[in-house]
Amino acid sequence: MALRQSLRARQRARQRTSPNRFQPKMSIRKGDQVVVRSGKDKGKRGEVIEVMPMRNRLIVEGINMVKRHQRRVPGSLQAGIIDKPAPLNRSNVMLICPSCGQPSRPGRTELPNGKHARTCKKCGEIIDKEQ
Repeated sequence: MALRQSLRARQRARQRTSPNRFQPKMSIRKGDQVVVRSGKDKGKRGEVIEVMPMRNRLIVEGINMVKRHQRRVPGSLQAGIIDKPAPLNRSNVMLICPSCGQPSRPGRTELPNGKHARTCKKCGEIIDKEQ
C-alpha cells in the first residue's frame, strides 16, 4: 500500500514539473505597466516584476501585498514580519499602453524585418519599441 502511494506521489510530481507541459503565451512581460481589474487592489497600477508563464501568474510591484514571517539568517537584511508582493493571476490584470496610457488588449503585428511586435488595440501604436 505504501509503495503504491509513493508511486502515485512521484507520478503527480512528474506531471507538475514536466517540461513538455503546454506553456501559455503571455501577452504581458517584465517591465510592463498594468492595471488590476479585480480583487482587493482593483484599479491600482504597477510595474510587472516577475512573470511565471507555467503558473499563468505574475508579480506586480506594490500590488497584492502579504505579510510573511522572515527568520534571521546571515544573508538576510531584515527579520520579523515583512510585506512582500504575492503572485496575481494573469487574467486579473490588463496591460497599459505606453503611448495612450489606457488599459487595452495587446494585438500582434508583423514588422518589415519579419519579427512580431505587440500593438495596442485602442490606438494602434507598437508597444514593443525596442524591436
